[in-house]
Order: sequence, then C-alpha cells, then structure tokens
Amino acid sequence: MPASLVSIVTRTKDRPAFLRRALRSIGAQTYANWELIIVDDGGAPGVVEAVLADAPSATRARTRVVAHATPQGRWQAANAGVREARGNLVILHDDDDSWASSFLARAVGYLDDNPQRVGVVSRIEIVWEERDGDSFIETNREPFLPNSVAPLLMDQQRFNQFVPIAFLYRRELHDALGLYDDSLSVIGDWVFNSRVLQHSALEYLDTEPLVYWHQRPSSSGVDGNSVIESSEEHRRVDALVRDQEFRALIAREGAGGALYFERRLRETEELMKREFELLRHESLHPVRSFYRRVRNRIIRRSGIG
Repeated sequence: MPASLVSIVTRTKDRPAFLRRALRSIGAQTYANWELIIVDDGGAPGVVEAVLADAPSATRARTRVVAHATPQGRWQAANAGVREARGNLVILHDDDDSWASSFLARAVGYLDDNPQRVGVVSRIEIVWEERDGDSFIETNREPFLPNSVAPLLMDQQRFNQFVPIAFLYRRELHDALGLYDDSLSVIGDWVFNSRVLQHSALEYLDTEPLVYWHQRPSSSGVDGNSVIESSEEHRRVDALVRDQEFRALIAREGAGGALYFERRLRETEELMKREFELLRHESLHPVRSFYRRVRNRIIRRSGIG
C-alpha cells in the first residue's frame, strides 16, 4: 500500500523570517511523502520566491506557490490551498508555527491504523517568544489545555480546542462538510472544527505535544498573532456566529427552552452575588464568620436542617 500523500497548506504575506522557520519545520519531518502549497496572499512580489531560493532543493521540489495579486483573507487563502491539494491528507501549517520532526510520521501512522477516524489532533505546546530581527527569542513554554481528555464537542462550544497546525485530517472531510467559511474574517478554524466534531469524534495523537503554537504578545502589525492582534475582531465575529446559530435554534425549537435557561442563569448569578456579598461582609466580622462555619459543619455532620 503506497504511503499517504500529505498536502500541507501554508498561508503567508510579507513574513519571510516566519516562512523560513516554517520551511525548516516542514523540511525536518521524518515522514517524506508530502507536498507544500504556499499561498502568498497579496504579499510583495519576490518575497516568497527569495525564501524558497534559500531552501533545500528537496523542499523546493515539493513546493507549489499560489499567489494572490491582492489580499483575499485568511480563509480564502486556506481554501485556495485546499483546492490545490493532491493528497488524501490535509493540514494547515501557519507560517509562524512549527512541528516536532516526528509529527507527520506519528499522525499519518495513527490514521493508517485507524481508518474509521477522519483526523487526529496533536497536543499543543504554546511557545512564548519575542522577535529579534530575523531571529526569535523564546521566553517561556506551557501546555495548551493539559487537562483535556480529548477534543470534545462540548468543550468546542466554549472556544477552539485546537489550532490548524495540530489537525491532520482526511481530504474527504471537505467533500462532506465543505471548505472553510471564507465569509468570516477570523475564527474560520473554530467554525470548521466545530462542524468536524459534530460529524465525528476525534482523539489526541499522544500525551506528548508534537505541535508548537508560537505566541508573541508584545508584537503587532505584520509580526502579530491573529488571536492577539485581532482580538476585538475575534470577539465581534464570535458573537455574530453564536447569534446566528441561536436564531436558527429558536426558529426550529421555539423560545421556551432558551427563556427557561436564561431565567435559571439569571437566578444563579443573583445568588452568587448575594453569597459574595455575604462573604465580604463576614470578612469584616471574623467572629461571626467563625461561628457560621462551625454551625454549618455541625448541621452537615448531624444531617439536620
């Protein structure tokens, strides 16, 4: 059986230092059967070509460039790369993130061993860094969602449980679910990942993070991270998407359930406010607080009240 071809899609625009690091990450993979589609989304002419010229010949031979004369947007760029993909497995490798060298080999092996699975998610390590010219200074690392047991749909409703670089999936998912929603300026991965998890459950590849999500909280402009640099846009689009889904739910099911849960939530919030106020008041009266705790302990032990 021939090895699966992995189509890697990298979106970029005028970020040569980031793109060089991404190419090193991709070129260092121990899994060899991949192709790279770089989508230059309206960048200055010659930037991507200059970076590729410095890359190893093996990387250049597997790389195709899709160039947009003017910027189309994050998810238009992602879809342009997916449409060019020839592989039966697809992944988005953002130009400012990176992989452990064993990531593709481990992820492809998992999907070969689990043909019923539509994709697999690696655990993620956040790498905090600062830009220093064409180099990057790492300041800290921390695991992303270390207590998560799996990428669960119920958790996905709160916020995105994995970033694109961590998700290797079968190309057929786009046949079933469509492409990324390019009407959205941001959070297209959250929307797509939510559709995937409604379609099929996912597992983590391993307990060890093999994907590195690089974050630069002090950077802005072309060096900035979308989730930080465009945080207001994320909040705005997130609210609009949730409201659209809520409207659809009300149209299907009526407002009864929503009104009930809103009332219970409001009552819970009011109860919490009263409890916090009581705690604040008792903190000013330590003797009263002490006797209240003793009384509650006696009640719990005796079963009265």
